[in-house]
Order: sequence, then C-alpha cells, then structure tokens
Amino acid sequence: MSKYEDLVPRFINYVKQNTRSDESSATIPSSSRQIDFLNKLKDELKEIGLENVRTNEESAYVFATLPSNVDEDVKKIGFISHIDTADFNSENVNPQFVENYDGKSNIALGNGEYNLDPNVFESLHKYEGNTLITTDGNTLLGADDKAGVAEIVSSMKYLIDHPEIKHGEIEVGFGPDEEIGTGSLKFDVKDFGADMAYTVDGGAKGQLQYETFNAASATVEIKGTDVHPGEAKNVMVNAAILGMDFNAKLPAYERPEYTDGKEGFYFLIEMNGTADFTKLSYIIRDHDRDRFEARKQYFAKIAEEMNKSFGEERVKVTVKDQYYNMAEVIEKNMEVVDLAKEAMNSVDVTPDIFPVRGGTDGSTISFKGLPTPNLFAGGENMHGRFEYVSVETMEKACDVIIAIANLNVKK
Repeated sequence: MSKYEDLVPRFINYVKQNTRSDESSATIPSSSRQIDFLNKLKDELKEIGLENVRTNEESAYVFATLPSNVDEDVKKIGFISHIDTADFNSENVNPQFVENYDGKSNIALGNGEYNLDPNVFESLHKYEGNTLITTDGNTLLGADDKAGVAEIVSSMKYLIDHPEIKHGEIEVGFGPDEEIGTGSLKFDVKDFGADMAYTVDGGAKGQLQYETFNAASATVEIKGTDVHPGEAKNVMVNAAILGMDFNAKLPAYERPEYTDGKEGFYFLIEMNGTADFTKLSYIIRDHDRDRFEARKQYFAKIAEEMNKSFGEERVKVTVKDQYYNMAEVIEKNMEVVDLAKEAMNSVDVTPDIFPVRGGTDGSTISFKGLPTPNLFAGGENMHGRFEYVSVETMEKACDVIIAIANLNVKK
C-alpha cells in the first residue's frame, strides 16, 4: 500500500469535477466551475491542517501555509499548480485503471473505439509494472494539472502527519486559467510569500524545466474590396487570397511540425474570412530573445511591404507578448534548480532537464521576481482522450516535494 493512501482517491475526486477554462471569457477565473472547485479546495486545505488559507482577490489564486517545524530561519519554499483543464471535453470524466501494465499491450479506452497503442504512444513502454489511470475515450483525464494539485495537497498532508520530517515554512498556491495563458498574469508574489517556488505541472518522471519559449500572439487583419466577380477586373482585392499570400511569405520550414529542441516557429492557429475581410491568428515562439524579437518584427515587415504595394493600409498586424523564457531569471541564481536536482537524486529519480517547448505559469511568475522552475507531475498525452498518468510517478512526485522541503532545512 502506498504511504500516500489518499493520493489516488484525491486525484480521482478532482478529475471528476469539470474545471475547464474559457478563452472567450473576460472574467477571472474565466469559468464559474473553477470558482466552485477552488472554494471546495479551500475547505479541504483547512481540513488537513494548513493555515492562513485564503483567496487572493485579484488573481483568484487560493494560497495556504504550512508553518515551519524548525527553530532556525530557512528560505520559504512554494509549490504551485493550476486547477483548470484544456480545451477538450471535460464533462463526466470517467477514469479507468490498468493495474500492473505489461508495457506492451494495447489499452482499450471505454468501449474500445479508441486505444492506447504502445506502437503509437511509445511512452507506454516506460510503465511496465505500473498502475495506469486512463480516460474512457470520451474526455480528457485532467492530470494536467490535477495530478499536480493532488500531489501538493497529499504531500502537505503527509508532512502534517509526520512532524519528524523537518521543514521550513511552505507556501502552496492553486490558480485558474493556466491553459488559456492568463492565470498567472495577476499572481501576487508578495501575498504568496515564498522565497523560491516550483510549479508542479510537468510530464514524465524526472522532468525539471527552467527554460521555456519566449511567446507572443499575432493577429493579422486584412481588408479587401469585394465586388461582383463578373465586374472584378482591376477592382476586386480578395482579402482571403491576401491572407494566403501573407502566410506564404513566412518560412515554410519554421512551423511546429518541422521544428524541435530550441528551434522557434510561427504557427497559424486559425484563419477565417471572405473576400471582403479575413483574419489570421498566430502564435510566435523562440527560446532566444533576439530571434524572438526578430520574428515579431518580420510580421510587421510583411505587412508593411504588402501595404506599400497597395499604396494604402489593407493589412494590419497586432502582436502581443505572452511570456518570456524564465531561464533569463533563473540562471542568475541556480539554487532553486540545484535543490530540486538534489531532492530527485535523494529519492532515486534521475533529473531530466531540457528546454520545454512551451511555457508554464512559472514563466510569468519568475519574471515577477519569484524564481519558479517546473517539476514533473506525471501526465502523458495531455489535453485529449489519450491522456494517462502512472500512480507510481505521482507517488514519486510527492517524494520529491517532501525531499525539497526537508533538504531546504539541511542547507
């Protein structure tokens, strides 16, 4: 039996509650279902014995404190995760268990219309002998990031129940809307109160990430001149065609499907329009800040050249920065990373450090002055029906959280 006997039941309870965020909303949180979950979580944090449980009114984060059980002053450690799930069906989540998985067999999801095939999802080979929690094929699972929420809460409960494990003051935070990129924008570092922190929001066992993309969104709006096609010669300006022309001017091999590692990209997310008006939505990504700035400038250059050819402004580009590479902050003081590495090694987890091709709430929070790298939570194939998580990996995540708290005292 696991020493974290409440971990799996807690996780199952969490994933069965729909907390999907809503990108079309202007409220914080973006959906009322997230408020319901956070209010229930506040009650649970009080029940297990955490103190100063509160809601930060501006950000909607729920914060709580586990007081120190040592006399000496040590740095305050924070652990953070998000409670929302991604843009995929998250209603009536019905998890299924696969015990002692053999690492090679297909796993039927629900009625078998969909399968987890290890020939397709090669990560399954790593989990021989593990208990896996999967979807039934109709929804996502929600391990991103309710695995992280469950791991943090279960770790705090374990520390409360085992006062012989020494630790300094620990701050925990649970926030909304990470999946739509807005959740951490109003994160209150002062109210949170930690000296250094970790998001528990990564994937496979051992992942430790402190380098992310620089990220921006870009909108291209194109104004056409729409007339009857029979009378269009030398008059019509087809905005939809101009949209395709704009996209064709971007480097063909600098798209997500052709890049990896630290290679940046342009990603056309959506294109809608008519001959009269067309709108294209992009995201722009690069690990290097100078290349990132050059990518944004290239968008403006394309629009400028196209407008010049018409002698008027028909193409309008709007670029908004989303987050920056947190390595710019963390590499100035690697203590927070070194502590996580030592903690992982102490519980027989090999650190897997690599630049993440995305971002985390830690990206924004780090630039607010609180260095916040990302720890693994265990989820695989996140954001869809093929999502799964290993129970043993979730337990190891708890081990790492507790080891970080304890080693911090020994420094």
